[in-house]
Amino acid sequence: MENNLGASTQARLFSTEELAGIVGGTCRGNLEAIISSVVVDSRAVRPGSLFVALAGERTDGHRYLREAVMAGASALLVDIDQKDAVLNAVRDQARASDVGIVFVDSPLAALQEAAREHRMRHSMLRIGVTGSSGKTTTKECIGAVLSTSYPEGAVAMSPGNLNSDIGLALALFDIRPTHEVGVFEMGINRRGEMDELARMYEPQIVVITNIGTAHLGIFGSRDGIAHEKSRIFSHFDGTQHAFIWEDDEYRNFLSSKARGHVSFFGLRSTEGLGAIENLGMRGWNIEWKGQHIDFVLPGKHNFLNACAALSVANVLNLDPPAVAHGLSGVKALFGRSEIREGAIIVMQDYYNANPDSVASAIEFFREIPSQGRKIMVLGSMRELGEESVRAHRELGTIAGRAAPSAIFLFGDEMIAAEEQLKTEGFSGTLLRTSDFAELSAALRTFIHTGDLVLIKGSRAMELERLIPELESAGFLPQSAREKEGPHAS
Repeated sequence: MENNLGASTQARLFSTEELAGIVGGTCRGNLEAIISSVVVDSRAVRPGSLFVALAGERTDGHRYLREAVMAGASALLVDIDQKDAVLNAVRDQARASDVGIVFVDSPLAALQEAAREHRMRHSMLRIGVTGSSGKTTTKECIGAVLSTSYPEGAVAMSPGNLNSDIGLALALFDIRPTHEVGVFEMGINRRGEMDELARMYEPQIVVITNIGTAHLGIFGSRDGIAHEKSRIFSHFDGTQHAFIWEDDEYRNFLSSKARGHVSFFGLRSTEGLGAIENLGMRGWNIEWKGQHIDFVLPGKHNFLNACAALSVANVLNLDPPAVAHGLSGVKALFGRSEIREGAIIVMQDYYNANPDSVASAIEFFREIPSQGRKIMVLGSMRELGEESVRAHRELGTIAGRAAPSAIFLFGDEMIAAEEQLKTEGFSGTLLRTSDFAELSAALRTFIHTGDLVLIKGSRAMELERLIPELESAGFLPQSAREKEGPHAS
């Protein structure tokens, strides 16, 4: 994971000695070494980088200290419990005397503290976006209206969906003195993580897209999810502003936790909305404050993302023509509401999946008129814990009621959906497999010209692998677009 938004603009962040003082660490080596960027991946190290050695599930950054030094790291942030191993790894390097080393009890906590300090040194309006789904698209919509309303270079945005305890910290180091306003995504996948994110960023405007079922297995219930999400308000002192979806079941609970101004967004609540036209796969025509907005992202969920952005524009008193121009320029992100057209039409929505988002995607898919057959490719929903079997059974029911010509299920968790579809007498073509080669071959054999295909599944299922297969089979035109890398959700 690399913090690359401002990679082309090298700026002094800290000296090694200064960093040690900020994070309460001890120093060795070159105390005057200047840090101009921060990375947690040794492959992303550039001259002037601080390499933060984090221990993860798959590997430990302390194993790559030599590579980081050889690549030009000016400083290392490491665990004091590995002091001897660190010194041994660096001692025999040609650049050893150039490198500053900061030892701390927790490199992750120190990374977050350094990010918080860097953020506090810059004065800008801070907007934070969280929710069970739609965070990244909503952030992009808000960023689009800000970018056309503020001077060039005045808006800071977290790249991609760098939104976790690590990702947000890295994104904050891209803040520069020219930034007047920032919009950063804040996502969680463990208890207590939102407290860390809120402390780092201290958002002044918060948008909560919804409280759904993402990471249900981690938090145990939607009540648990709502409680953890509400911690984004933990630094509110009465002067901040919260935006909550008007129809969210937890709107009253969330409102009670926000010490400050609370507003709602949606068709009824977003001020200035006029005539609204649903164009199906072509998105929406939106009238707002006398302006016409061509919003190309399809589906009711994306319309709500646009409403959130317009509500923020309202509270900031942004110029309506500039806002309309910005929102009209929003494009689909990788794996999120992308429409690909060729001999067939494919709805690509495979960056994330939970019961709510899958139900929304199927509902939208069902409503789209099509002269050809409708085909669903559904990948497993992950991180549902004890709710997994029940949720996948319900998915089978919802998919069957949409009455597509075929349903292709991918993943072990989809056994429950397959059983439900058979129990309810689904009459179309049905296949479940956990073998990608089998899925791909079956899909390519079944599809023919004119079909409409929905591809939806959790990021871990990597259903984007189907697109090159469909391109090579001549169903879709070749795309030169590079795949976005994986990030925490």
